[in-house]
Amino acid sequence: MGIMKQWKEFRQYQEQRESMTMEELLLSVGITTEVISKDQALNIPAVSACLGVISDTVAALPIVLYKEDKGKVNVVNDDVRINLLNDDTYDTLDGFQFKKALVEDYLLCGAGYAYINRERNNVKSLHYVDNVNLSVNINADPIFKKYDILVNGANYRDFEFIKLTRKSKDGVTGKGIIDENNKMLSVAYNSLVFEDLLVKTGGNKKGFLKSQGRLSPEAIKELKNAWNNLYKNNSENVVILNNGLDFQEASNTSVEMQLNENKKTNSIEICKLFVVPPSILEGSASDDEYNNWIKVCILPILAAMQTALNKDLLLPSEKGSFYFSFDTKELLKGDMEKRFKAYEIAAKNGIFQIDEIRYKEDLPPLGLDFIKLGLQDVLYNPKTKEIYTPNTNQSTNIDNPTKQLGGGEENENRN
Repeated sequence: MGIMKQWKEFRQYQEQRESMTMEELLLSVGITTEVISKDQALNIPAVSACLGVISDTVAALPIVLYKEDKGKVNVVNDDVRINLLNDDTYDTLDGFQFKKALVEDYLLCGAGYAYINRERNNVKSLHYVDNVNLSVNINADPIFKKYDILVNGANYRDFEFIKLTRKSKDGVTGKGIIDENNKMLSVAYNSLVFEDLLVKTGGNKKGFLKSQGRLSPEAIKELKNAWNNLYKNNSENVVILNNGLDFQEASNTSVEMQLNENKKTNSIEICKLFVVPPSILEGSASDDEYNNWIKVCILPILAAMQTALNKDLLLPSEKGSFYFSFDTKELLKGDMEKRFKAYEIAAKNGIFQIDEIRYKEDLPPLGLDFIKLGLQDVLYNPKTKEIYTPNTNQSTNIDNPTKQLGGGEENENRN
């Protein structure tokens, strides 16, 4: 009767195990699905790779300060804030690492923070602050929201920080991918933990021993020591089961759990969370895939950072005429053919002069301050409503087409 009861219990366990989900299997081997931390999330290869390619792409783009004056937009080159953002922050981080750190916190934690060290109206330095060292004290008014920022107990005003937030409802805190998709990341992380456990135990299954008779305390102790040595991966051990002892496995192997297939599926799902096609990470993305990734993934992050800089780094008197923007042409610098074709179109249509193109390529100017115009074009001045034809050297007013100006008028006088 005892053997039949044990067999019945074993069959019930087998049926339950076959119907287990991946998460239940992880729990059955002692792995919990609690909320994972930022460091644990970065242990997942797909998370680290996606975060790296996004933050590196954004950090590699230079930030430019523009000034709009009477319909004209000019680049401001002599502002100290440009040097702080792109080169030297006068902190321990350089400009690249500064932008990279902000983007990483923006994606994973929902907000990236940087302290603006001002002396009156002049910005002296920028200091990245890890959000684990920062807390926010928000008032209870849902309409007229106000908040203070606390760093190690010291109180700061909202305008003293650059705040790059993701999915924010109050402008200072946000929701990162870890909080938003913790269950997915938890399964991927625990799969790595379980795989590590398999490696440490030499791939041996967990299980339990069945004995037909009662074992003495000495026999149980000896059997435990032998069983513990069996699961050590640094030595060869053999466990001898005496008569009346039987081993019953209590977990699946990595093949039975399809760990390799699950890892591939989890990596693809994580790529979706970061809006990064797997082909970008593999280096096999086509031009269309790369351009679409820039549009749907990188450009929204650039827009968020530009808005944060315009809000927090500009003085109230500068807002409306000054604005920060990323120089996105750097995204094409890896493709020389596309870059030079774009320059060719710009020069042909009078958008850029030759020396302006050479300046963008870090080449010395040639002193060619002119724009190419073809004789086949007809030029129209919308202010004076005059039409000029270079090929015939004639000008005509659109309101009085019978009256010719310039060369045409001289021909009439001679006749």
